Amino acid sequence: MSTLKWSCPCCLRFKFSPEELEQRYRSREIDKMIKKDKQVLKRQVKLLLLGAGESGKSTFLKQMRIIHGIKFEDELIKEFQQVIYQNVVKGMKVLVDARDKLNIPWGDSQNSELGSKLLEFNNNTVLDFRLFVSYATNLSNGLFVSYATNLSKLWKDSGIRRAYERRREFQLSDSVEYFLNNLDRIARPDYIPTNRDILHCRKATKGITEFVIPVNNVPFLFVDVGGQRSQRQKWFQCFGSITSILFLVSSSEFDQVLLEDRKTNRLEESKNIFDTIINNQIFNSVSIILFLNKYDLLVKKVANPETDIRWYFPQFAGNSHSIHDVQEFILAMFTGVKREPKKNLYHHFTTAVDTANIKNVGIKVYTRSI
Repeated sequence: MSTLKWSCPCCLRFKFSPEELEQRYRSREIDKMIKKDKQVLKRQVKLLLLGAGESGKSTFLKQMRIIHGIKFEDELIKEFQQVIYQNVVKGMKVLVDARDKLNIPWGDSQNSELGSKLLEFNNNTVLDFRLFVSYATNLSNGLFVSYATNLSKLWKDSGIRRAYERRREFQLSDSVEYFLNNLDRIARPDYIPTNRDILHCRKATKGITEFVIPVNNVPFLFVDVGGQRSQRQKWFQCFGSITSILFLVSSSEFDQVLLEDRKTNRLEESKNIFDTIINNQIFNSVSIILFLNKYDLLVKKVANPETDIRWYFPQFAGNSHSIHDVQEFILAMFTGVKREPKKNLYHHFTTAVDTANIKNVGIKVYTRSI
């Protein structure tokens, strides 16, 4: 006795109604899509970016977009522009406040009122070009100044410059100097953030950001999560199906403390987080790549005669102004917490704002993650 084959359109026409045939057809198409999605997921490489706040995770992700030619959307560029205006105003506000608390005299006493006016700035204000350049504050002498004019005058003041030199004593974003040095360009009416501006733009990551970048027809899923203490409870949500962990450390912050408690050394904090990650059994089969980031800033800091790593890490036994010795010491801090000798750990000293550097490192990351 012959068996009816459901795949035969002629037979199906007599067995099922047109509505039932349509449902079966849709069901098969959905099954095909699910099968295709499973194949993609199987090939997908999931890279999780971890590290303390301000270690450079978001900057690395922006570099990946730039390197692979994925343009930033117009709305996103507009948002970056507003954040840049905020970065520079809030940064100068911190410097003015620090100058006062550190009892550093003004280079030009007339800048005192400019500084006082700037301290009135509400950090939650959304700054567009009109507010940044055109908005005028009336001073006691009858003069009107905009934020941009105010910032330019203050940045030239020797008191502010001295406060900047002592920035390790308070909380200041690394990008402030870059934007203040480019203030004339940023204040132009036709200003549009460049890729380099976007890389220096600082906005704390809250929540989880995912972005897929195809590399040689293989989808690389980058997952960026906030690094502040308040955000770390969200990390466990991203631990499934990880291919590699990119752990970023701000290597230049050996002389700075956390924003969260104002007492914990930032490098020690990063080391403790790294300890919990690399020694977690969940990640036994996950490759871990350590990025000792902000190498450019580390070089400058090590060369500075007013800074000595031994003040913060007395166990350091090398030449405190030798970048090689300091590199070896910082690297040993992190490799030393690994308890499983057979666990692979790759490392790179990186500068996340340097596209050429990250492009070279990225190639190695892709190779180790596939």
